[in-house]
Amino acid sequence: MTTAHPVTVAHVRDGRPASGTAVLVDRLWPRGQRKADAPWDEWLKAVAPSTDLRQWYGHDPARHEEFVRRYRAELSGAEQAAALDHLHALHDAGPLTLMTASHDVALSQAAVLADLLTGD
Repeated sequence: MTTAHPVTVAHVRDGRPASGTAVLVDRLWPRGQRKADAPWDEWLKAVAPSTDLRQWYGHDPARHEEFVRRYRAELSGAEQAAALDHLHALHDAGPLTLMTASHDVALSQAAVLADLLTGD
């Protein structure tokens, strides 16, 4: 079941969202980002792709479809599923922004998560 609350995907350099909760969904802390200046409310690295999957993918558009399939499979692990449940709860509570340092946010795990949360 989906809610009426929006889920947006943003780059960490876009700054703090105007409203709602912002969550960093990367496994690694973004380079050059000071913790005191972080534009998100929490860092949920348990929902990020594994290091092996992230390195295999390398944000290669030709591998995106397979990345999505493998990433969705990873999200069924116990720790990942709990983190995804947490994102669902945040989404149910209000607007949610998933933040990433990926150069192309449309090809990132944040976009995959947004699709899962909105039922697309």
